Amino acid sequence: MTTVTPSDRERTATRLLRSSAEHSYDPEVEIDWDAPFVEGKYFVPPHRSSLYGTALWERLSEQQRIELTKHEVASIAGLGVWFETILMQLLIRGYFKEDPTQAHSQYALTEIADECRHSVMFGRMIARLGTPVYRPDGINQALGTWIAHTATGPRMYAAILIAEEILDTLQREAMASEDVQPLVRMVSRIHVVEEARHVRYAREELARQIRAAGRGRLAFDKVVIGRAAYLTGRRLIDPRVYQAVGISPAEGVRAARANPHHRETMRWAGERVVAFLTELDLIGGPGAALWKASGLLPR
Repeated sequence: MTTVTPSDRERTATRLLRSSAEHSYDPEVEIDWDAPFVEGKYFVPPHRSSLYGTALWERLSEQQRIELTKHEVASIAGLGVWFETILMQLLIRGYFKEDPTQAHSQYALTEIADECRHSVMFGRMIARLGTPVYRPDGINQALGTWIAHTATGPRMYAAILIAEEILDTLQREAMASEDVQPLVRMVSRIHVVEEARHVRYAREELARQIRAAGRGRLAFDKVVIGRAAYLTGRRLIDPRVYQAVGISPAEGVRAARANPHHRETMRWAGERVVAFLTELDLIGGPGAALWKASGLLPR
C-alpha cells in the first residue's frame, strides 16, 4: 500500500504549488468562446457516445448523432461542476482547521482557485452548447449535500477521485480527437493539465488518511465510496439527454446499459481509479454491490 509521511506531504504540496504557478490557464483568455462550431464534428468521440453501435444509433441521422453527443458532453460537464462544487466545500472546510503557513494548506486553497475556474469554464461551455444544465437531482442531490457537509478522510478523497479520474480519462481522449469540436478539445485540454495536479494531491492524501482510519470507519467509508461510484457510473450520462433526439429517457437508458460499447467505455474510463482504490482495499465489503452496479469494474 502507498504510504505518505508528513514530510512527503509538504514536499508534494511545494512541487504542486510551483507547477500551479507555471502551468495554470485562464479560460477567458485561452478559449475563443465566440467561435462557431465546426460543421460535421462531434462533441465527444462518436465511439464514446452511449448509444454508439446500437439499433437506436443506426436509426439516427448524422446530425442527430452529433446533437446527442452535444447533450452528452453537457451532461458530463454538469456532473463535473456538481462534484467540483462539493470538493470546494470540503477543501475550504478542511483548510479552516489547518496551519495557513504550511504548503499543504496553501495548495488546498490553490486547488479551490483552480476548481472555481473549471466550474466557470464548464458553465460557460454548457451555455455555449445551448443545452439544459444536467446535474444530479432527487436522492443523488440529497446525498451530495450530505457529503459536502460531512465528508472527511478516505470517503472524501476517494469519492472525489472517482469523478475526477473518470472525467480525466474521457477528456484526454477527447482533446486529442480530430472528430471533436475545437471548443470541447480546448476545455478538455485545460482541465486535463490542471486536474493532473489535483489527482496527485488527492491520491497521496487518500493514502495518508487510510493509515489514520480505523477498521470500523473504513467499513462505513466503503459504502459511501461505493455509492459515489454508482452515481458516477449511472449518471455520467443523464437519461434526459436522449430527449434531444426524440428518444424517451427510459428507452435510451435501456439501450445504453445493454450496449457493449458503452459498457466497455465505462470500464475503460474507470480503469485507473479502480486499480488505485483496489490497491488501497477500498472496493468491496459493504460497498461491493454498489460497485458492481456502477458498471465501472473490469469483467
